[in-house]
Amino acid sequence: MFRPKLPDIPILPSSNALGTHHTPASSAGHHSLSPYVGAVAAVVVVGVVLTALLAAVAVTAISVAIAAVVLRSLVTSANKR
Repeated sequence: MFRPKLPDIPILPSSNALGTHHTPASSAGHHSLSPYVGAVAAVVVVGVVLTALLAAVAVTAISVAIAAVVLRSLVTSANKR
């Protein structure tokens, strides 16, 4: 979708007697990074989701701990009366 459209390079007839075709040097080292974009995006999304889940678990644990301390305090003060 976001890949640039590259113009087609015309193939020139070879002057080699055997008729073998040699690719131009400029396109021989051309490698596209587009196959890796999906993998990198997936890793980033999974990392964000796992971080959000970890934060939710941490907040829940802190809330439960605070509730336990408050309930313990209420039970202790009720028993002392």
